[in-house]
Amino acid sequence: MELTLKEIVKITGGKIVGDENVKIKNIAPIDKAKEGDITFLVNKKYIPYAKKTKASAIFVGKELKDIKTSQIVTANPYLAYAKLLTFFTKKEIKHLGISDKAFVDNSAKLPENISIYPFVYIGKNVEIGENTIIYPHVYIGDNSKIGKNCIIYSNVSIYNNSIIGNNVIIHAGTVIGSDGFGYAQDGEKHFKIPQIGNVIIEDDVEIGANCTIDRGAIEYTKIGKGTKIDNLVQIAHNVEIGENSIIVAQVGISGSTKIGKNVVLAGQVGVAGHIKIGDYVMVGAQSGIAKSLKDKEIVSGSPAIDHKKWLKWAVSYEKLPELIKKVNELEKKINKE
Repeated sequence: MELTLKEIVKITGGKIVGDENVKIKNIAPIDKAKEGDITFLVNKKYIPYAKKTKASAIFVGKELKDIKTSQIVTANPYLAYAKLLTFFTKKEIKHLGISDKAFVDNSAKLPENISIYPFVYIGKNVEIGENTIIYPHVYIGDNSKIGKNCIIYSNVSIYNNSIIGNNVIIHAGTVIGSDGFGYAQDGEKHFKIPQIGNVIIEDDVEIGANCTIDRGAIEYTKIGKGTKIDNLVQIAHNVEIGENSIIVAQVGISGSTKIGKNVVLAGQVGVAGHIKIGDYVMVGAQSGIAKSLKDKEIVSGSPAIDHKKWLKWAVSYEKLPELIKKVNELEKKINKE
């Protein structure tokens, strides 16, 4: 595929500085780009690379005055890059239909324009929308519903009664709707509490590989529209996550916690159960959230505190050995006197 800069800005937006007829065949990193490539500049520390790049064009947030390379100036170069990359890599889908090596219950409702690969199991009363792709070794339990334009990668298990919206991507090895961790104690033993709820995943959600999302104990566990979940995330029963949130790798969210919209939980964050996290909250990596957080709070640490305070604490923590040494020396001096 080959596009001119004039054609590219129709896809990405932005203003051309330089030759609008420059032809682009590929997208490449700024330090490895060659003639015919377009690259992007987001971080200022890469400006020296922009001056040396062999790329034919570059997405920038602000016009660079001292380079000869043609530029597309846009408010969000990284987003422009993503849009163009999506355009370059988009393939026409030719649906395979339903493999004769898949098991599909007679009561399931499937459209013609669908791809069901070999060794897929589709249970009773399952409904799947148009243009959805189900890769090998996927299990879809009874009464589950999957929307249009979804991609379910290999070895995903979707338990009974799960509801999945449109344009959802679920990566390999993820389990949707497994039992929540619910037990009652009788003094010595742990008595299992049946988990009879389900999981609801709204439109435009993407779930990484090897995640686990437990079904609700009685009602539901819910993932809001547009939320993106990284690999190796555990979401317990009755959790609700709002729209357009980001949940990074190895996060664990305990049962019945409510998380607002546009929340960011960085890697390895642990969230206690039965608390509420407000909208637009940001939580730093490896933080422990033991209590509810209000809208727009930014916290770090374990237990989590205001991020700015945590930065000061972190600096002080590094100096503790030196401070302890000084205190010991002062004690010895006082004792001698």
